Amino acid sequence: MRASTQLRTRLATVAVAAASTVVAGAAIALSAHAASVGCSVTYSVPSQWPGGFTANVSITNLGDPINGWTLTWSFPAGQQITQAWNTTTTVSGGQVTAGNLSYNASIATNASTSFGFNGSWTSSNPAPTSFTLNGTACTGSVTGSPTSPAPSGTSPRPSTSPTASPSPSASTPPPPPGSDWTTYHKDNARDGNATDLAPLSTLSVAWNAALDGAVYGQPLVVGGRIYAATENDTVYQLNPTNGAVVWSTHVGTPVALSTLPCGNINPLGITSTMVYDPATNRLFAVAETTGGMHTLFGFNATTGAVEVQVEVEPPLGTPNAHLQRPALTLLGGRIYIAFGGLLGDCAQYVGSVVSLTTAGTGRTSYAVPTTREGAIWGTAGAAVLGTTQLYSVGNGAATSGAFDGSDSVIALSPDLQRTDFFAPTDWASQNAGDADLGSMSPALVGQFVYADGKAGVGYVLRQGNLGGIGGQVSQLNNGCQAFGASAVAGNTVYLPCSSGPRAVTISSTGTATELWRAPTSVPAAGSPAIGGGAVWWVDYNGGNLYALNPSTGAVLAQIRVGVAPHFASPTLSGNRAYVGTNVGVTAVGGA
Repeated sequence: MRASTQLRTRLATVAVAAASTVVAGAAIALSAHAASVGCSVTYSVPSQWPGGFTANVSITNLGDPINGWTLTWSFPAGQQITQAWNTTTTVSGGQVTAGNLSYNASIATNASTSFGFNGSWTSSNPAPTSFTLNGTACTGSVTGSPTSPAPSGTSPRPSTSPTASPSPSASTPPPPPGSDWTTYHKDNARDGNATDLAPLSTLSVAWNAALDGAVYGQPLVVGGRIYAATENDTVYQLNPTNGAVVWSTHVGTPVALSTLPCGNINPLGITSTMVYDPATNRLFAVAETTGGMHTLFGFNATTGAVEVQVEVEPPLGTPNAHLQRPALTLLGGRIYIAFGGLLGDCAQYVGSVVSLTTAGTGRTSYAVPTTREGAIWGTAGAAVLGTTQLYSVGNGAATSGAFDGSDSVIALSPDLQRTDFFAPTDWASQNAGDADLGSMSPALVGQFVYADGKAGVGYVLRQGNLGGIGGQVSQLNNGCQAFGASAVAGNTVYLPCSSGPRAVTISSTGTATELWRAPTSVPAAGSPAIGGGAVWWVDYNGGNLYALNPSTGAVLAQIRVGVAPHFASPTLSGNRAYVGTNVGVTAVGGA
């Protein structure tokens, strides 16, 4: 397994000029005045390993606005592009042509757009030395050049996406200081409540960071530093002002979907949300690498150097049949790592939790007492009450007879002994119909626990006495099939229903009542977070971030952030929302 750290090394800043030309077969119409042209390109290699590398390219337009762009350059040593994001690329004889997609065709004056790619190299990997934009050589300055009206019958190239992401300003100010977000939903209560977030204002995209893969976990914020991990098994520190890579560490080759027994993530690398440990200044992540191996890495948060590396395979079943999706939990100097199965529930897996010290020693584990399945896969991981961890467990093998520990909410002690549990009375039929509680992590609401899952039934449980089989305080049959994690403020829990956002209140006696449902025009099924007078939801399929009124569910604001992984949830800090997407991280100002 490979672990290599490379700080931002190759940085080429050059000027790029934009002129009237034909892009992708369509003429760009410009008015008959002296057009101001000029821009700069930043080319960086945040990660490199034997035979491969990741590169990021940022174009800043210094001249008049352009709509439709083609950037070209030559690789000095015959490098090749193997995968690209936020662009389309072709390589011919070392000459690279990169073109816009529908959502990033327009670049306003003093605005930027960026893309990235993975590449291969043989003898060396020198950076390109020059670029051209729309056929004009880079000059390093802003110039004026006469242009004429577009030929008869042509028209300006339209944008095919009316909600395309705005480009960040080249002079984006640094964000104001915000509180840390060191684990999923900010802290071990998993309430996702950023009480010191700046009041909601006009939303704008501060920057887009194109990374080497999809970001499934929540980005973390520690002392103003932004951290993210990708399915390409790379961990990044990003500059909060502009999203530039400060350091990146690539720890191995992710698993190709074609080599797995089932699933839907391709490639499969780092899926869960990392956790930061202030006692050691380490950032912890679990990476899946070729062969289906699961490894816990502890990174120096300042340099990216790997300081801990230890295998953390689940105690039962076939390793590559397990998916490590739940967020990591830091508690009492130990890291807790939960496992479920791949999409399709194939092969032999058993839900489990593995624990080690932050030094990577003293392994303990818990396995759901079922013969198969019983996944622990809720994205928030454990909700922590003192020293007790609460997990949701999915459907197990038993569909009749004795209870097998699945379809439940369980309480685990620090040494991973089950100390309490709740299961619905109809757990056996829920198991048979794949309608279990495992899809949403438990929510802590006052003196109660709220559990919801695929059956469309919410259960109110009592903290400290979950109730065993059928021992709920109350239940709410509101049809919410919940996936991911909720957010909590006071006695209100905001639910990640597959049909869209909802809010439920819980009375002092434990009665659950639906407060509101968002309109059907808000198809946001992501996991919410709260702050700045709004509840924030990601429509991960549509690529939009919504800010909703916490009391009514009315839309206060929305902005495009890019298509995101399932169950995506924003990180809130300062006046920013940070969203992991299929191509990197988007930072939204005005949060």
